[in-house]
Amino acid sequence: MKNKIKLVLFDLDGVLINSISNMEICWDKVNEKYRIKIPFKKYYNFIGIPFNNILKNLGIKKNLHSPIYKYYSLHSSRNINKVKLYPNVKKIIKILNKKKIILGIVTSKDFARSKKILQKFNLRIKNLYPPSKYLRGKPHPDQLLLALKSNKILSKNTLFVGDTKYDYLASKKAKIPFVFASYGYGVKSADYNRSISKLDDLLNFI
Repeated sequence: MKNKIKLVLFDLDGVLINSISNMEICWDKVNEKYRIKIPFKKYYNFIGIPFNNILKNLGIKKNLHSPIYKYYSLHSSRNINKVKLYPNVKKIIKILNKKKIILGIVTSKDFARSKKILQKFNLRIKNLYPPSKYLRGKPHPDQLLLALKSNKILSKNTLFVGDTKYDYLASKKAKIPFVFASYGYGVKSADYNRSISKLDDLLNFI
């Protein structure tokens, strides 16, 4: 018998929203201003971990992390119209809310931009768990563990819906069942026991 699901946690980019166009525009702006000449396809490989960790993995000097982050965030907000909601997201969230399932966002995007996107699309998800100086980002499990603790829910009664290997690794460390969103930015692996091709399919695991 499957465990009763009481808490569903979502990654944001690649699961609820398609923000690739927004990201590419912002990264092109960064390349232009800081003359770093790193193509977006290299940036794309690290989507899912905190922004400064992406910069580190791309070999960008640490003293540039803060100004690049601020510049990227500025253009991300200016180009928020490029962010699109995946089909039926509002419908699924409404169904889960009616089922009294607690919902949360576990994202590598900062709090301010995440909140702005939730407000833009009027998504009724109150719990937001971005990385912070107290919480390591994915693939570490800190954000997921905080979500469990804050809501007093066991890992076996939780699902985490993500689209990258970093989401999977975080969920594995937190011992939370993982649902892979194959329509997102990652590549499917044999390690993923649960997979959905559209968000509607999530109801099969509830």
